[in-house]
Amino acid sequence: MDLIAVTGATGAVGGRIARALSSAGVQQRLVVRDASRAPDLPGAGVRTAGYGDAKALKHAFHGVHTLFFTSAAEDEHRLDQHRSVVEAAAAAGVQRVVYTSFLNAAADCTFTFGRDHFATEEMLSAAKFGTTFLRDSFYSDILPEFVVEGALRGPGGAGRVGAVARADVAEVAVAALLDDAHAGRSYDLTGPQALTFSEIAATISRVQGREVTYVEETLEEAYDARAGFGAPDWMVEGWVSTYTAIAKGELDVVSGDVESVTGHPARSLEDVLAGR
Repeated sequence: MDLIAVTGATGAVGGRIARALSSAGVQQRLVVRDASRAPDLPGAGVRTAGYGDAKALKHAFHGVHTLFFTSAAEDEHRLDQHRSVVEAAAAAGVQRVVYTSFLNAAADCTFTFGRDHFATEEMLSAAKFGTTFLRDSFYSDILPEFVVEGALRGPGGAGRVGAVARADVAEVAVAALLDDAHAGRSYDLTGPQALTFSEIAATISRVQGREVTYVEETLEEAYDARAGFGAPDWMVEGWVSTYTAIAKGELDVVSGDVESVTGHPARSLEDVLAGR
């Protein structure tokens, strides 16, 4: 089988993908920033390269047919980092790319970090790869991390989000990596239902046995609270737009793509919280 490269193998999604490929007996190359943190897996080689190091990336991608390209962490220069990955993959002769994008990514989407995903999709398409775009909703796994002192706080209004489990994203990614038939496809990856923040808080309360409530913030309150962390303006804008995109209905999407690719229903928030 053609060699697969997996970026982000030390992360939650990339790590799941790397372990699944190894279990399937697939030869892969883990491309990581810190080789000491790479998982030790049968059939997996390791090469070190950061997204900003074009020379190291080209070396890491040499001989690779299919690349799992996980998006970089939010950064003021994330698009430059993504451009380095795209250019290095093209120079190394990579044929197919599976990229973790974002649901309803667009040049003017409300969620500001989603705009980077749209621009990256455009780069990948222009480079003429066989592409598979995994357009993920917000990860349901991280919703409990938004709870501070028993409250989910934000300007989300009564908007709904069909959050998706990381495990489901990883399963779809593995299927796409192993079958060229997924080239040229885009998948909207969501959970089985779209929930309001009040419903999310109630679900966390019920499953985890702790009292969690949703507290609606005004935009002014939301910006002031997050600016208190000392983060730069672009990051604060991204954090707040996590909620305002939902309030505007841009993430009120439930897709059947997880089930159509994996053969099983998408995991619910309750499933994720219960470890299923």
